[in-house]
Amino acid sequence: MSPPSGSETARVVAVVDGDTIRVTLDGRVERLRLIGINAPEEGECYAEEAKGRLAELVGDRTVQLTSDVSDRDRYGRLLRYVWVDGVLVNEVLVREGFAIARRYEPDTALQDRLEAAEAAAVADGAGLWAANACGAPSSAALRIREVVYDAPGDDTQNLNGEWVVIVNDGSAPVDMTGWVIKDESAGHRFEFPTGFALAPGATVTVYSGCGTDTPTRLYWCVSGSAIWNNDGDTAFLVDPSGTIVDLWRYGDSGDAASSDTVSVGLIPKAG
Repeated sequence: MSPPSGSETARVVAVVDGDTIRVTLDGRVERLRLIGINAPEEGECYAEEAKGRLAELVGDRTVQLTSDVSDRDRYGRLLRYVWVDGVLVNEVLVREGFAIARRYEPDTALQDRLEAAEAAAVADGAGLWAANACGAPSSAALRIREVVYDAPGDDTQNLNGEWVVIVNDGSAPVDMTGWVIKDESAGHRFEFPTGFALAPGATVTVYSGCGTDTPTRLYWCVSGSAIWNNDGDTAFLVDPSGTIVDLWRYGDSGDAASSDTVSVGLIPKAG
């Protein structure tokens, strides 16, 4: 598929990270964020690989740019789909497992395409979806059982009305020191308490608000805003090496039983 008509031509002058570049456009150097994807942040597992792959695809090259609804983000960066020789770079990064597909409303014209690419990457264990992406594969049989993302009333005033349930489907207890739950953003990360163990067959519920931790209830204790977006988000379960072990994605239907709500079940790859 070639870029749509009306695309802009730019020259890439620098690759900042796995989803951000600098380009020369109309005689100006602009910082540009690729639409619809999110690559690992600096210091995270697979960040350098993502940056390197983006450099291979666009570094010091002339590219075509197309826009969606928004021209810029809140940081002043251009928001664009990036094309090289008719190939959508945003899609390549997701399909090869160097970035995740992430909806940034209202710029979602190609999001179904990007999410299909992600589903294929997950199925193939490509890139950051590989069981050994960040280290030796985990033998822990942990998975996300449920995400309750829409609390009754105002989510920001009822943070404990939303939660994530983690289950140990294995036959041995799991020391969850260093394990993390995170959402699609770079800012929301819950790290399990040092020494916390989950027995075989047991579950633990992680609430967004504050409270007193117990063997079956833990508290993220955020304030000011909810963690889980009601119109769609992804919960990731990440092992201590940084490898994604499981994810639970839900869409914008608002129906917890819909096909848009799914735990992809990455455990079998980690055997």
